[in-house]
Amino acid sequence: MNIRSLFLQPFLGLTLLLGLAKPDPDPLQDYCIADTKSPLFLNGQPCLNPSLAFSSHFTTSALAKPGDTKANQFGFSVTLTTLANFPGINTMGLTMARVDIAANGLVPPHSHPRASEVTICLQGVLLVGFMDTSNRLFTEQLRTGDFRFPKRTNPFSLQYGLKEPRFGCV
Repeated sequence: MNIRSLFLQPFLGLTLLLGLAKPDPDPLQDYCIADTKSPLFLNGQPCLNPSLAFSSHFTTSALAKPGDTKANQFGFSVTLTTLANFPGINTMGLTMARVDIAANGLVPPHSHPRASEVTICLQGVLLVGFMDTSNRLFTEQLRTGDFRFPKRTNPFSLQYGLKEPRFGCV
């Protein structure tokens, strides 16, 4: 066997393997503002004509108001961005939410199988944590401005000891 085929075979094998692992494709256009009035049903929403785009399509105040932390037994409220209140987020692969947590409130462990969760403490102190696949527990206290972002874990958040509700964004 010559030296050329010693290098060529592994190179071709590696090339074939890398060709099987494909990430999500890049979008075909710069943005796709959701046309929420379209009768078409798609995974996501059809795009508005780009000539009808306004800067207001790329901003939202949906997360500006605190949610009702008394709405459930755990003492937290989640406010989501949607295509109705943030049409410019269509096809971006991004979801944003505001999580309000009352004093001694808890966001129970949950999962995001194909996504990361970014938790930003905007006010107060939050105990955040997650468990990895070997059941190892990681916890950290977040103060105003701190954040964390584990992927494919079961995160939780606990607000403890404060009298006034505090909030974080995910």
